[in-house]
Amino acid sequence: MLDTTFLITAFVTMFVVIDPVGLAPLFVAMTQGKSASARQKIAARSCLIGMGILVLFGLLGEAVLEFIGISMPAFRISGGILLFITALDMLFERRTQRREDTADDDENADDPSVFPLAIPLIAGPGAIASVILLTGQKPGAEGLILVLGVTAAVVALVMLLFLASGMLEKALGKTGITVVTRLLGMLLAALSIQFVLDGLRDFGLTVAGG
Repeated sequence: MLDTTFLITAFVTMFVVIDPVGLAPLFVAMTQGKSASARQKIAARSCLIGMGILVLFGLLGEAVLEFIGISMPAFRISGGILLFITALDMLFERRTQRREDTADDDENADDPSVFPLAIPLIAGPGAIASVILLTGQKPGAEGLILVLGVTAAVVALVMLLFLASGMLEKALGKTGITVVTRLLGMLLAALSIQFVLDGLRDFGLTVAGG
């Protein structure tokens, strides 16, 4: 018998953690000026890689990180640092400058599909931890199938919103995209710092509040 309560819980958890709606404007900002075909390839590649990583951790869990000697807190901290670098690029238009320098090779230049789209935005520490926790909450083949099924559904929503990003870019216009890019850069910077703080907290370190 299908465990409806667990299914709903798993879907809501993965939807909130991955946040397909929130990723759409990020995709627009990171692929600004690219052709429709390039965006489709980036969208497909990022979602497939992100889903593949989540499936891997769903099947093997923390054993993957333990095998290579990486703790989840360390994964959070490193992901946060890398994401902070991306946020700086968005805030100071470094991505735009690099794209102009490599405009002759648009299909391959400055490809964000693996980082930061697949990792850590789709398959980030939060999503990986959620998959591990959910599969642990309902051990066995049924729980694994349910968790991976709802995860695939959420990633499919991410893909659909990525493919619709062209309409969003047209609606915002160049000025709108610039404003959104700056705002999202600030949000990404804050998110990256939160990843680092979460990792430090998991290590047992605390930050005193003022």
